[in-house]
Amino acid sequence: MENFTPVSALLGGALIGLASGLYLVLNGRIAGISGILGSLLTFSSPLTDRLEKLAFIAGMIIAPILILAMSPIKAQTIVTASWPVIIIAGLIVGFGTRLGSGCTSGHGICGLSRLSARSLIATMCFMMAGIASTFVIRHVIGG
Repeated sequence: MENFTPVSALLGGALIGLASGLYLVLNGRIAGISGILGSLLTFSSPLTDRLEKLAFIAGMIIAPILILAMSPIKAQTIVTASWPVIIIAGLIVGFGTRLGSGCTSGHGICGLSRLSARSLIATMCFMMAGIASTFVIRHVIGG
């Protein structure tokens, strides 16, 4: 919490809300990232839908790179986990999004804004699992 910046956090949250709201209003679809990425990997949707989803994912990757390149303040990220741990963690998260029928963007942002009880329960489960995992890794295992 020593580096908390409320203005940038508020602006970032507002932009996420605006983007997910516009995606719903303009496309009639929920901006659930795991669902968008998963449907890209199945090749079951028409080409125009895949191009739209590919543009969405590409924008999520390219936008922060551009902002970082143009920003006078350089963020420092220190990753202490090894590549195998990062890969295993990613696979577990992917399994969890399938098990929960969505991810934090689909349930936590879009679902909660639609007052979905299912999304509320899913988001509470995400949060509890994250808190428990962090506690075990930081305080029990000592990582």
